[in-house]
Amino acid sequence: MEAQSTVEKAVDVLFHLHAEPRACGVTAIGHRLGLSKSSTHRLLTALSRRGLVEKDDRGRYRPGIGLVALGVGALDREPVVVAARPVLEVEAQALGETVFLVAARAGRIIVLDKSEGEGFLRAAPRVGSTVPVHATAVGKLYLAFGNGSIEAPADELTRFSEETITDRAALDAAVARVAERGFAENSDEWILGLSVVAAPVVATVSNPRMLAALAVAAPTPRMKSLGCDEMGRRMMAAAARVAARFEGVAR
Repeated sequence: MEAQSTVEKAVDVLFHLHAEPRACGVTAIGHRLGLSKSSTHRLLTALSRRGLVEKDDRGRYRPGIGLVALGVGALDREPVVVAARPVLEVEAQALGETVFLVAARAGRIIVLDKSEGEGFLRAAPRVGSTVPVHATAVGKLYLAFGNGSIEAPADELTRFSEETITDRAALDAAVARVAERGFAENSDEWILGLSVVAAPVVATVSNPRMLAALAVAAPTPRMKSLGCDEMGRRMMAAAARVAARFEGVAR
């Protein structure tokens, strides 16, 4: 097997630090990635000079502010993010809950943007986070409307809670219902106490396809009071506004 390039090793370090909830020392990073301590130190030093990683007061490493700048710059160049941001802000303010823009990227479902409401979801999930397919409203949307851009896990379906769908036939039935209704929901399936209603953002001009999904997340009792069907209609209307704005941005 050809040895990894320095660039690949540096990228591995960045992804490792992104996934870790706490700062990590040089030895721990090298051990996890199969790198020598000296190689790990050289990589971290180079990344530090560019602000992509930074050290805490105990000499441990965490993602740096340079990554934020790169990430924001990339998102600001995404036409669907540009198109969706005003709609996210309007819906979040009107509902008092957090509204997310989520899309398929490289076979995964990623949070691209969000506008925070006043509820307990102000910090999670974060922009850049990956969300599971079978246990989320957005995942079911992609299985229903994504034309194969996202597939259900090939292995056993992970159980996140007692409400998680872990049976293939039940997942197929849920996806069929999404296709019929035009929107998706999940209640306590991924995170206990969290309910989500999501609708697809679909381009209709030039190259018809699902661009992303718009999702409102709220504590389960709050979502029940808002009404799932009502939120489904609201998200579908908001998603249509995003698609219309995208078609103007993308032309």
